This record gives sequence, C-alpha cells and structure tokens, in this order.
Amino acid sequence: MNMNTKRLFFSSMLVAMMNAGVAPAQTDNEPAGWLYRTEIFASAASDRYTPFWMVSNRNGLVPLEAGNAYLSAGIFYRQQYANGIRWSGGADVAAVTPRYRNLMVRQLYTEVAYRSLLLSVGSREQHRSLWDKDLSSGDMVRSGNARPIPEIRVAMPEYTLVPRTKGWLSIKGDFSVGRSFDTGYLEQFIRDSLIYYVRDVLWHHKSAYFRIESPDGRLPLTFEIGLQHGAQWGGTSTNPRIANQPQTLSDFARVVLGMEGGKGSTASDSINVLGNHYGSYDLRLTYKGSGWTAGVYHQRYFDDKSGVIFGNAWDGLWGLQVDMPENGWLQKVVLEILETRNQTGPFHFIQFDHAKHPGVGGGGDNYYNNGEYTTGLSYLNRGAGSPLLPSPEYNTDGTVGFQNTRVHSWHAGLSGDLSPRWAYRMLATLTHSWGQPYRPFRNMKRGAYGLLEVSYRHPKLPGWLFTASAGMDRGSILGSESAGFGLRISKCGILATSPRR
Repeated sequence: MNMNTKRLFFSSMLVAMMNAGVAPAQTDNEPAGWLYRTEIFASAASDRYTPFWMVSNRNGLVPLEAGNAYLSAGIFYRQQYANGIRWSGGADVAAVTPRYRNLMVRQLYTEVAYRSLLLSVGSREQHRSLWDKDLSSGDMVRSGNARPIPEIRVAMPEYTLVPRTKGWLSIKGDFSVGRSFDTGYLEQFIRDSLIYYVRDVLWHHKSAYFRIESPDGRLPLTFEIGLQHGAQWGGTSTNPRIANQPQTLSDFARVVLGMEGGKGSTASDSINVLGNHYGSYDLRLTYKGSGWTAGVYHQRYFDDKSGVIFGNAWDGLWGLQVDMPENGWLQKVVLEILETRNQTGPFHFIQFDHAKHPGVGGGGDNYYNNGEYTTGLSYLNRGAGSPLLPSPEYNTDGTVGFQNTRVHSWHAGLSGDLSPRWAYRMLATLTHSWGQPYRPFRNMKRGAYGLLEVSYRHPKLPGWLFTASAGMDRGSILGSESAGFGLRISKCGILATSPRR
C-alpha cells in the first residue's frame, strides 16, 4: 500500500477512538433490570437445503440442512447509574439440530458504557449497518449472516454530536479485535487433508461514520458517509510450510495500519499487507418528507489496494429505501443491486506488465477469498458479508472458500402491517453468477430466492410473537431447488426491574 492508503486506514482508527469528549446524541431512558427471551423454531423443506432467505441473515442460527429446529433461551441484565455509567450483560444458548454440536452459545457478553462510549467483551448479535436490517440483502463487510465473532470492542455505537458544529455534524465508530472458534467444525467439514486452512483466526474491524443534517430540520436532507476496514490475521495454518502466522503486538499494529508483513510473514504478505484485508466506503442520502422518507445508498466494496483507489468500477451494493410508517399495509420498500463482476480486471496487479501498460493494472480481487486464509470472509463456514456471495457451507466437495464471487443480483424487500395484529415481510432476489475470476463457470448460473413471512401478536398475550415463513429457491447456484415452511414462536419480557442507582 502507498502512504495515502495507510493514512486512510489510520485515520479511520483514530476517529473511532478519539471521541471521549463528544457530547452524547440523546438521553438513555431504557429501563434497567432483568429481561428474558425464549424462542422455538422448526422448518421443513423439499430438497437438501432450507430455502435461502429462511437461513440467510439469521446470525448463523438456522442450519442449512433441511428439516431443522432450534430452541433458545436467554437472560439479559441492564443497570444505569446516576453518574452516566451503564452496565449490561447477557447469555443466550440454543439447542440446534442438525449441527455438528447440538448445543451452541448464541450470545455471551458484558458491556460498560459512559455517555456515548462503550466497551464490549464477548459475542453479541447486533446491527451496525446503514442499510435496513430486515429488508436489505445485507452489508458486504459485516452483516448478520454468520454467528457473531467473539471480540473486544471499543465503540461509539450511536451518532453523537460533535462540539462547535452547531448541531450539523454527528459521528460514530468502532474498533474491535476478535477470534474465531470454529476449528472443530472445519475439521469435520473439510474432507481432503491437502486442503489447508488457518486455525484460531484473529479478526480486526474498525469504522468511522459522519452524519450531516440540519439541526432544526429545515433542510430535509441527511447525508451519511463512512469507512469500514476489516482484516483476518494471526492463527496457525495447517500448512506445515506456513504454520504460525505473525501475531505479536507489532504485527497487530501492521494490521491496523494496513502495512506489509514483517519477520515471519509469508512472501505474499511481505509484498502486500499482513493478513487478509477488506472494507468499504459507505454513503447514504436521505430525504425527509411529510410522513415519509426516501434514501439512496451505495456501499463500494474493496478487497485490496486496487479497490481502495476505486479501480473496481461499479462493484458494490446500490440501494433505494422508502419508509412510509403511516401507510399501514406497505410501510417499507427496499430495492437493491449487488454488482461484483469487475474486481479490477481478471489479473492481479503483480502479474500486470507495467512497462507496456502504465497505471495500477488489474486486480483479480476474488472477493471474500484469500490465499493463506482459505476459509475467506466466513465464520463457521457461513459468509460474514453479503449472503448473495453464497457461503462456503454450500460447497458440496468439502472445500473451503467462496465459489461464487462474480455475481450480479437484483433484490427487493417489502414490509407492512395487514392489521394491528398481523404484519408481513417479503423478500425476492434474482441473481446471476460467473464463478470466480480464476475459476469461472463454463456457463453462467442463475438463481431466484423468495420469502414470505407473516407475524401475529395477540392482545391478550403480551410479549408473544408467532411467525410463519415460506421460502422457495430456483436455479443452479445453490445446488438445491427447495421449497420450505417454517414456524417460529418467541416470548420476551421483564423478570424484574431495577431502580436507577
């Protein structure tokens, strides 16, 4: 990476950590005390896999195999003190079948916060993206598709006003380090001893977002812009020629700053950067009307230097969202296009003949994949980014990595209330895949995925939610043309309240 690229990564880290003196965006009035949540789910499908949108963006909880079920139970605590300090924690476990281990820890975390700053330790399900949680196809860098990675995180999770900007500028961000705990699963999934992977992978993520909006609401436009940077590093490769990956404190500094590898790094990491790096530039413009809002957004994904300097053309997520909360039966509409076909050309810039062709050259980025970290951007073999680049879990040959990285997808989501008791959500996706830059399909593959979800709340059963879902997949991308049905029943409530201290 050149010096400008390093400064870009460093500035995002700095912004995410420097905000201790910024005033909080709003008063935290959430009640303190003990809360609980229980949930039971079961589904059946006509083919080998559960339909795509019944599995995807569920925090890795729903198994891919058809005929699955789970029972989860969680307890959570929150306490707020008069001096502005807040403390919270939670534990959530689930019994799941079929799965390589039927008992899983869904969430286990503790957090302490002061004003707008938060320190979190553990594994927690949460939505961090600028895109809609329920209707978007998903964030390309960190979505809710895979299980949450256990991590230590320092964050300003909500937009917070920056002093001396007269209320126009707000900021949020995060800085985290995590670790994978999926060695047991990978040992079972991988069938060939010559397929190498890295055990105990370390993760790093940081982000910085800025929001500009009129403090008095006279200007109906809100503009958000941000940067995400993620990396996989450290761990121990099953390839005996690589073995232990560099993971000292100085190596972590190289990862944070996007620098090339030092002592003990592979030849590739010494030439490029230490570890597997990826990220995105995120932009959103929202117009606020009378009783409705409309927003357009773009997530420009990058997988190496060529993407950082915008060499990958139109690749990324493009979207439109319209919110009409007073409209009843149609309250939200999301339309998206996901494009990943360019990848800065078919060849990596190292093989590019710079003498004949001046410039940065090609990329052959092969999104989500990496030479050393062969499991790519996945955890427990499920993609941590957009599910529209299908997870390695779909690989039928026991290999790891993403086999469909050059895709073009159209996606739509709708939701609303049919009555005070009934609500619905619909997702529909049409996608095309050309394989990988280095392993293209001989013939383009197509896929179509759909979901209809209907929820019911009874006025005499507070805290209960009954949800039925039906999904259908067609095409050749997933290796399964499945129709399925699922039923989920959940109950949440307050066990005991606690006075503010």
